[in-house]
Amino acid sequence: MKYRAVGFDLLTALVDSWSAWKAVAGDAELGMRWHAASQARLRGQPYRPYEEVNRDAAADVGLPREKADELLARFDSVAPWPDTPPVLDRVTIPRFIVTNCSIAVGTRVARSAGSFDLVMTAERAGAYKPDPRPYRAALAALRLGPGEVLFVAGSAHDVGGATRVGMDVYWANRGGVGAPNDGRAIREEPDLRGLLAVLEA
Repeated sequence: MKYRAVGFDLLTALVDSWSAWKAVAGDAELGMRWHAASQARLRGQPYRPYEEVNRDAAADVGLPREKADELLARFDSVAPWPDTPPVLDRVTIPRFIVTNCSIAVGTRVARSAGSFDLVMTAERAGAYKPDPRPYRAALAALRLGPGEVLFVAGSAHDVGGATRVGMDVYWANRGGVGAPNDGRAIREEPDLRGLLAVLEA
């Protein structure tokens, strides 16, 4: 097998966190605008509390800032995407997560997705993806080189971030968004079901 470990984005690639944004906002379109506002505020930035980012993003789209506290509580019940458990059950090499959230949120949500050898959060690394620090911190903790790891991106920005660090990238493009111009996945699929073929090649 070419790879010694596989890394995953958490909140898009493995679990359906979008449903939480939509439910708490009370409207699907508004929930996704809130999510986008949060991503715009944190993407590639030095870490500041994830909770504060989501409060500021709520205000950006006209929601009460307190909605962020309801969102973080709702994250405790987010479910894996239907394809996540059967695919993870067949991954035989070490698995880890690199996620743009706090240690508390990342640890709780990761438990809903499965078992992992490492959960590297933006808080622990000191920066939000696609800054290279979270990816590099995970590799350092696992004592692996980027060429030994396949990273499963959940967003176009993850594709670029992980590629720039030197990892091969599988992109679970669940939102069907356009390809990034700063990186290229070795395989793009709408979910995880093509991952095993890549790992076993």
